[in-house]
Amino acid sequence: MTGTPPAATLTPVFSALADDTRWQILAELGRAELSASGLAAILPVSRQAIAKHLAVLAEVGLVEPVRVGREVRYRALGARLAETARALETIGAQWDRRLAAIKRLAETP
Repeated sequence: MTGTPPAATLTPVFSALADDTRWQILAELGRAELSASGLAAILPVSRQAIAKHLAVLAEVGLVEPVRVGREVRYRALGARLAETARALETIGAQWDRRLAAIKRLAETP
């Protein structure tokens, strides 16, 4: 798989994204940088739970903390999401080629 990150680097990202709350957090951070408290005011989750979710997202490179005065806000990192999307596109293209080859074989008299 040329240009595709190894599964070992994608698996943690997919694992982090498998949680609905983390999806919601990432969506909110896509709109604006927010602190854990700011996210807790928007989402039906405690600040402590959000802090744990943010740690998971930061660990896999989907968000990063940004200090604004005394507050720590988080921002979504589009580069990691783009890398993941490219990997999925590459995998999809490989499957398309395989399926086209199977179709040609099946239709050959």
